[in-house]
Amino acid sequence: MHETTVTSQSEKPDAPRGRERQITRGPGGRIVTSIGAWSPDSRWVVYDTRSDAAGERFDGSAIEMVNVASGEIKTVFRSTNGAYCGVATFHPREWKVVFILGPENPTADWQYSPFHRQGVIVDTERPGQALNLDARDLTPPFTPGALRGGSHVHVWDPRGDWVSFTYEDHVLTQFASASPTNDINLRNIGVSVPGRPVSVSRDHPRNHDGQYFAVLVTRTVANPKPGSDEVKKAFEEGWVGDAGYVRADGTRQKRALAFQGHVVTAQGETISEVFIVDLPEDLTVPGHGPLAGTETRMPSPPKGVTQRRLTFTAERKFPGVQGPRHWLRCSPDGSRIAFLMKDDDGVVQLWTVSPNGGTPVCVTKNPWPIASTFTWSPDGRHIAHVMDNSVCLAEVASGRTIRLTERFADAEAPRPEACVISPDGGKVAYVRRVASDGGVFNQIFITNLPQ
Repeated sequence: MHETTVTSQSEKPDAPRGRERQITRGPGGRIVTSIGAWSPDSRWVVYDTRSDAAGERFDGSAIEMVNVASGEIKTVFRSTNGAYCGVATFHPREWKVVFILGPENPTADWQYSPFHRQGVIVDTERPGQALNLDARDLTPPFTPGALRGGSHVHVWDPRGDWVSFTYEDHVLTQFASASPTNDINLRNIGVSVPGRPVSVSRDHPRNHDGQYFAVLVTRTVANPKPGSDEVKKAFEEGWVGDAGYVRADGTRQKRALAFQGHVVTAQGETISEVFIVDLPEDLTVPGHGPLAGTETRMPSPPKGVTQRRLTFTAERKFPGVQGPRHWLRCSPDGSRIAFLMKDDDGVVQLWTVSPNGGTPVCVTKNPWPIASTFTWSPDGRHIAHVMDNSVCLAEVASGRTIRLTERFADAEAPRPEACVISPDGGKVAYVRRVASDGGVFNQIFITNLPQ
C-alpha cells in the first residue's frame, strides 16, 4: 500500500492516492458512529440516515448496514409514528445493534430532546423488532433501574455485557437553577446492565419497561468550586481496556469508564479534563442516595463507584481537552487513555494518560491538527484519525504518522465524526461528501490498513 510518512514540522509531502473504496452510493444521509460501527465479522458497517453532513439534525428514519465487499444494504430498523432514530453501534460479538430512538407520536410537550430519547436494541436477524434497552419512569416514587430522561450514544463494553450512555434528566428540567433543596438537569454518564429487566407503572403516557437495569455512575454539580475536581458536565466517555486496567497496586479493576468532565479553574474558566470512574461488579446496590433519584435530586451512583480526575492542565499554555468533538478511547490492554489536546504550538495532537493518573504523554508531533474522532487498532499499536484532509494512522510508541489516503480538497475531506478500525484490524471506515445524482451526500468509504 502507498503511504506517506509525516515526521516533522517542516515536512509537508503531497500524499499519493490511497486505495480507498466507496461503499455506498446515491442520494440520502449517512452518519457513522465514532465506535462500534463494524459488525463482529468486520464485513458490515452500520449507520443511520440523518440528512445533514454532521448529523446535527436528528431526522433519520432508518438504521441500515452495508456489506463492505458487495455493497448490499440491509435495513435494520425503520422508525414509525413520527419517531426518528440514529447513532447506531454493533455488539462486539453478537449480531445486535443498539441505537437512539426518539419519541413516537410526539406532542407539543414531548418532542425529541436530550431528555426525551431512549436506547433500543435490534437483532439484525430480526430486523424491525426493537427491544427497549432502558426503562423510563417519570412519576414518583421512581423505579430503581429505570431512567427519568433520555439516553444517548449507547456503546457495549468490549465483552458485550454492559452498555454505557450519556444521560439528561426530564424530571429536573422543572428547575431553572440549582439550590440547597434541588438539583438541575446536567449531562451525566450511565451504564445499563443485563439480566435484570425493569418494569414500571403506566401512570405516565411516556413510561415504558426496559430489558436492562440502568444507573448513573457520575457525579456532577451545577456550580463547581473553582480549582476543585467537581464536575458540572460529564460526557464523551469510553470503556477502559478490553478487561479493565491494572491499578497502581497491581490488582485489576475489571470495569471502568473514562470521560471528559467540565471543571472550573481557579481563574473561573471552564475547561475539559480527563476523568475515570471505577465500577463495582454489582451496580444494583444504592450508594449515598437513591439509584432512581427523587423529585428534586438527580439519581445517585451505586455503592462502590469511584470517580477520579486524571489530568490537571489548567496551568498549560493551552489548557484542557481540545480539538474536534471526540470520545475518550483506551488501549485494549487498559494502560493508556487517549484524548486530544493542543501542544505548546497550539496544534491539536493525540495524547495519552494512564488510568492511574500521572503526566500525560504527547503521542503525535505533526504540523497539522488531529481533525476527527479516533480509534485504536485491536493490537494497541496504532490509532486511526483524520489529519490534513487525509485518513491517517499514528504509531503510538513513536508518534510516526502515515497517510492512508490522499489529501482531499476541503469539500471532499473525510468527515470528523468517524474514523473506525474494524475488529479484524484490517480496515478503517469513514465518511466523505461526494457529489452525485444532482446533490452532495455523505458516502461511506473504507481503506485498508498496512499489514
